[in-house]
Amino acid sequence: MTGARAASAHVVSNGRAVMASRNLPEEVPVALVYNGTTQAVMMATPCDLEDFGRGFTRTEGWGEIDSVEVVTHENGIEVQMWVPEDMADALASRRRAMSGPVGCGLCGLDSLDQAVRNVPAVDGNLTLTPKDVISAMRSLRVAQTLHDQTRAVHGAGFFVPDQGAVETREDVGRHNALDKLIGATPDCSLGAITLTSRVSVEMVQKSAMAGAPIILAVSAPTTLAVATARAANITLVALARDESFEIFTHPRRILVQPSQSNEAPDVA
Repeated sequence: MTGARAASAHVVSNGRAVMASRNLPEEVPVALVYNGTTQAVMMATPCDLEDFGRGFTRTEGWGEIDSVEVVTHENGIEVQMWVPEDMADALASRRRAMSGPVGCGLCGLDSLDQAVRNVPAVDGNLTLTPKDVISAMRSLRVAQTLHDQTRAVHGAGFFVPDQGAVETREDVGRHNALDKLIGATPDCSLGAITLTSRVSVEMVQKSAMAGAPIILAVSAPTTLAVATARAANITLVALARDESFEIFTHPRRILVQPSQSNEAPDVA
């Protein structure tokens, strides 16, 4: 599947209507199935679904899957994954018993503790220059082919200094796009995750579980996302547009000149 499909629309301009065709993003229920048991049903764009399954598994803290198969049904898609039996307890404790709407990364969790779970601190000495930050965000935009067709999907990318943008994934849900990216990226410690969306707490949690030391985003973060990034030792850069950006946590990884940095006392 390409992730987009043509639809007819009445295009109205200056009071007159004409028929036209427009590409729209596909949205289907995707069941994430482990060893025959459905753990989650998410509304997602039906492309890069093997990456989606691998990334979702990794960001939930369940490790790596043994194998994956995408099975299409009339009413949706199953991502069938097989994991070691000793992972059964972890799966049971985090089972999501309800379907999640588009971009709903926390839907179906059983408790508040699961929603604000602790994540590991991220190590690594990766640094970026301001030029790298600007280049990373521009590269992400250029790589968004599905967005160019539909103007209606989120993107997540992976930027490595001296290599540029090495991976990009897209989806109608921003959490799904990030899961797909993480599933396609073996070692997220080597670069920065780039996002076209706002930064919610789970976007930071997923990045931390993947070991990414830097997040770059077009839009603003939430206060809980900032607090989580600070605790996870992640450098959070947001509002990265044109030639400017704002560093909310751990600015040491962005090599700005001292005269350009006005670091808040509680930012490390």
